[in-house]
Amino acid sequence: MLGDDYKILSDTTNNGVRHITAEPSVLVCSAQIDFDLVDGKIHNLQYVKGCNGNLQAIGRLLEGQDARSAAATLSGVNCAMRGTSCTDQLSRIITAVLG
Repeated sequence: MLGDDYKILSDTTNNGVRHITAEPSVLVCSAQIDFDLVDGKIHNLQYVKGCNGNLQAIGRLLEGQDARSAAATLSGVNCAMRGTSCTDQLSRIITAVLG
């Protein structure tokens, strides 16, 4: 599935756990975003590449958080005047998969 500037590589559900793997825009440092959705909450968020410490912190901060609320909070974060960021890409992906 294609998005604005990201690509959802897989979106599967197994035993009530929805797992999403996406490739963010080439404008950001991360190369892949993986996370689970359980009852509308974010779990196991991991970024491949990017600002490792900051992106690990984002994963910890968002663990168990409502996905729609997280998407609203992260929407529009702009890194280095690129018009997007690793967290904005996550927001866009969450919004796309939740409809």
